[in-house]
Amino acid sequence: MTVGFIGEARDSVDDRERGHIDTVIGLAEQFAKLAADHDERAEINVANLDALHDAGLTAAVLPAAVGGEGLSYRAFGAIVRAIAQGDPATATIWAMHTGAGVGLAELTRDGLGSFFADEFLAGRRFANALSEPATGNAFLNPQQDAQPVDGGWTLHGAKRFVSGSEIADYLLVNARVDGEPAYFAVIPDDSVTFVPIWDTLGLRATRSQLVSFDNTLLAADKRGRVPGPTDFAAIPAALPAISLGIADAALAALIAHARGREIAGAPLSHQQWVQHAVADAEIKLTAAHALYDKALREADAHDPAFFPDLNRAKYLANKVAVEVSGLGVRIGGGTGFLKTSPIQRHHRDAQAGQLMAHSTEVLATIIGSDVLGVGVQAR
Repeated sequence: MTVGFIGEARDSVDDRERGHIDTVIGLAEQFAKLAADHDERAEINVANLDALHDAGLTAAVLPAAVGGEGLSYRAFGAIVRAIAQGDPATATIWAMHTGAGVGLAELTRDGLGSFFADEFLAGRRFANALSEPATGNAFLNPQQDAQPVDGGWTLHGAKRFVSGSEIADYLLVNARVDGEPAYFAVIPDDSVTFVPIWDTLGLRATRSQLVSFDNTLLAADKRGRVPGPTDFAAIPAALPAISLGIADAALAALIAHARGREIAGAPLSHQQWVQHAVADAEIKLTAAHALYDKALREADAHDPAFFPDLNRAKYLANKVAVEVSGLGVRIGGGTGFLKTSPIQRHHRDAQAGQLMAHSTEVLATIIGSDVLGVGVQAR
């Protein structure tokens, strides 16, 4: 496993966090061995998720204010990136699970108290069900109205791309209540169904299904507050790391191929066009890492520039992952399309990041509008 960029974050955190990063690097090396198999079967690797929990990552990532250790953003980013380098589907499910579990622990703290924090620490599985079929990028501003009933509200609608939904004990769901966003914990029951549409291009082992709600109860006692700026932003912080981890793996795979394939009596790595293209890819990856690291440092310092810089980091990380993995296909040639080659899987996986909210097109509008001063765009 390539640990250069991850090593920079590792060297900047305390011994406890360094130990967690080292543990995850070791686990990710094992995850990589089965990633292709689970991708081909479009099957969630539950054992990977169990291994992360058993290694103490659940307690580590839960903020101290709700009973956990409270990882720094820099350590969290390094951990997600290491997992993604080994198996990006596992990284995606774990990031979404963390976002939902930590989110419910924080959002319901004044109501249910420590219940969801305790459930998270006990190893229950959480999934993030916020994106709607028609407005995926506006995931914090739901357009589906919940209807009032005794004990709460009901939701009739759907959420899409819910990673790990089929194994979740709890779903973090939002809906519009009295015209405003409201957040709830939902325990899947007969009113919740998973639509079997998952036969996708990349990140197949996330099984990010469409989830249908047929007048599902949104219980008043399981309602939380709206997310705030001081909450741990697990999902926004994780998304650039997933793409960067895929780019790391794609770069390592193309380097291995270029070194091992001979053309006209010399390794492919000796060809000038390959050297020039790899130089461009490595420099862009380094730049994306630097921008992401800047955003995480700002987050740890409680600097509000964290959020706009995370937008920039995600935008660049998504594009770099696609470019690096695409270069792998060029260098790999016909053999890169074979199932036995990791090159094709990295290229497929890289496409997903730029579609996850906010998509690169939406981010380009947000960033460009800010730079040009033509008006504040919805976040």
